[in-house]
Amino acid sequence: MKILVYGAGVLGGALAHILIQAGNEVTILARGRRAEQLEQDGLVIRHYVQRRTTVDRPAVVRSLEPGDRYDLIFTVMKYSDIEAILPALAANISEHLVMVGNNPDIRQTQAEFRRLGRPEQQTAFAFQISAGTRQEEGRIVSILTGGGRMVAGMTEGTIPFMPLLREAFAGTRYKVSEEGDIEAWLKNHIVPIVPLSAAVMIRGRNARALAGDKKLLRRVIEAMEEGFDRLEAASIPLVPSAQAKLIRRYQKTLRVLLGLYHRMPIAQWVDGSLAEIEALDRVFQEWKHPSGRSAPAWAGLVEEVRSAQKKPDR
Repeated sequence: MKILVYGAGVLGGALAHILIQAGNEVTILARGRRAEQLEQDGLVIRHYVQRRTTVDRPAVVRSLEPGDRYDLIFTVMKYSDIEAILPALAANISEHLVMVGNNPDIRQTQAEFRRLGRPEQQTAFAFQISAGTRQEEGRIVSILTGGGRMVAGMTEGTIPFMPLLREAFAGTRYKVSEEGDIEAWLKNHIVPIVPLSAAVMIRGRNARALAGDKKLLRRVIEAMEEGFDRLEAASIPLVPSAQAKLIRRYQKTLRVLLGLYHRMPIAQWVDGSLAEIEALDRVFQEWKHPSGRSAPAWAGLVEEVRSAQKKPDR
């Protein structure tokens, strides 16, 4: 199939590699220095778990024109960047779009597409279970276990082009599973992501420093619990339910596990940004608790990382 991966970061690069391995004709949309790196050196990925390095040579474009037709388009963007790309996606003639990444407000995205004239049944929302980092020279270090996995769904009903989506990964170990309530799944997903990302950034992106900071890890877990309280208060299902149960019932065990995880080398390679944290937090603040109860641990972490990141260099 002819496939476009819109976004050349860590997750987009890993996704493009898998699609190429499946025999598809893959194009990556990138700009600036990143586009030049891909054109000169190819898509270079160090697969951390598999202990190997691959080099692929996808086509590279710098824009999506209205007449560019693809069998599938995958956007792999930070939530804070999504709004800027919607007009180009809506104007394009390609029928099947999968928006991959954190998006706790997919109905707002769908409403904007509706305003721009894009048919709703053509857009699915998904999250790829992977992590990693991109080094200065452009090489990606990818953490992808078990061949990789994507959770996908629609705002309403099932994905009408699911057979096409699965066909894109045929011949690989990559799994695509359909989630009946992807909206709730994505909202639940930001509950652990925001506090953990904030804590790592508070410690100067030093995961080992976070591993030894029991007080900060307790604040992270408290913030997660507040997040699930907000979800329930807003009548948003806890999906998957096991995630909230683990955080609520086994906080001491979870703190130990988080400490162990952040001592591992791979913990150093999980990207985060202040813009992404602030964008996700704005959606979180819309989930009002009917009692007016605040979320002090959550708010404290967001404010602390905001202050730390905005301090002028000395």
